[in-house]
Amino acid sequence: MSRVGRVRAETGAGWRSFVRRRTAVFFTFFFPVILIVIFGALVRTDPTGEGLFTEPPAYYVPGYLAVVVLFTPLSRMGSEVARHREGNRFEKLATTPLTRSEWLLAQTAVNAVIIGLASLLILALVVALTGAEIAFSPLLVPYVLVGVVCFCGIGAMLGSYTDSQDGAVAASNAIGLPLLFLSETFISLEQLPGWFEPLVNLSPLTYFARGVRAATSPEAGTPAVAGIDPALANLVILAALAALFFALGARSIPRTD
Repeated sequence: MSRVGRVRAETGAGWRSFVRRRTAVFFTFFFPVILIVIFGALVRTDPTGEGLFTEPPAYYVPGYLAVVVLFTPLSRMGSEVARHREGNRFEKLATTPLTRSEWLLAQTAVNAVIIGLASLLILALVVALTGAEIAFSPLLVPYVLVGVVCFCGIGAMLGSYTDSQDGAVAASNAIGLPLLFLSETFISLEQLPGWFEPLVNLSPLTYFARGVRAATSPEAGTPAVAGIDPALANLVILAALAALFFALGARSIPRTD
């Protein structure tokens, strides 16, 4: 079987495994919907006031998308790798031609489909419930895909180095929650202490948020990077980080080749 055939077969198996877990399907789509209803429709933004939601509704689109682009790969990939370790499944995979990078690529493809569908739902709800005026840029597709690759790699590392599925989920939450709120998603850089800015720039999610905001809401004033269009510049940075973390994630998976 060719490499493409192996990845396609593993992708199909991963998709069927996800669909059979109805609870996982439900919460993958339900959690971001709840956030949009609470923060977007109930709390609402107040551009003329003070506090957390002081920007126009379109400013928070990257934050809503980040909920699935960040948390779904971290938790699903982390628990999947941990589950394979606990069930000695990687040892069984060692008897097949499937390599670690091919296995991770297949799992990433499954996550990309899931998160792509969830992102469409999120964008529709944000526009319908908050009245956000956003531009549907074609760059949204590569941003979501590259973001999934990046955080699937990080999730694979979490699943490889934690001691159980529960440990992987706990680690993903411990990493995901600070990243979600401290990466220029729901909290702007101006609301944070000046000394914290270098730490914000270390987060891959920061470049996702800046780029998506530049693509969907150009009037938000996302700064250019080295004189390059911020939507493209941040995508290049995110892609470089995604390649790095994917390679590290594949390397961390127990050897199957």
